[in-house]
Amino acid sequence: MELILASASQRRSELMRNCGYEFTVIPSSASENIGADTPKELVERLALAKALEVFSGLSGERKKGAVVIGSDTVVVMDGEALGKPKDESEAAAMLRRESGRVNTVHTGLAVVKLNASPEGGEELYVSVVSDEAKVRFAELDEDEIAAYVATGDPLDKAGAYGIQGRFSVFVEGIEGSYFTVVGLPVHLVYRELKKVGVLPGKRSEPRRTIAPDPPKFAPQKQLTSVS
Repeated sequence: MELILASASQRRSELMRNCGYEFTVIPSSASENIGADTPKELVERLALAKALEVFSGLSGERKKGAVVIGSDTVVVMDGEALGKPKDESEAAAMLRRESGRVNTVHTGLAVVKLNASPEGGEELYVSVVSDEAKVRFAELDEDEIAAYVATGDPLDKAGAYGIQGRFSVFVEGIEGSYFTVVGLPVHLVYRELKKVGVLPGKRSEPRRTIAPDPPKFAPQKQLTSVS
């Protein structure tokens, strides 16, 4: 069975490798212009869109032995999803807004594969879950913000910061999973992949899995995707 990560994120790939998974990377080109009523719905919808886009692009034979996982992350302040900053000025503005405060990080995870149906055909298995964590920032002065922005690190990060890098010195506390903040809740990855017979460091054989009820989304407004 081939495990495929539908993400170009080096951070997500590193977390997968650290957990012992053998996998192939196929970045998703799915549109991130998706409406949702809440950040939780947004990351779940985007994670699923990414996984389905990559899965649909596989050849017929490859689909039969593939498990595709997709993930997406948003940072939320005052009910607003903060995306990747467009430039250094916007990155600095985000950091000023987050300084001395708590932001909430939502990360969604989707797993897609084919099952052999009882009638002898095939059926699509889809599982979508998400997790959230809260991050408390220290107070940042203008020199600290300018120095961090000058590294270029915040420009490809949701909320303009990466908790695992240079910005870690400004993180006073986390409530929830550190890995959810990085961009991949590995405890959910393990749980969901175990359901379909994929374990770290072990070549897995195809397994028919009972799919959970499909997620029910009722998008009412547009939130911004970030990764």
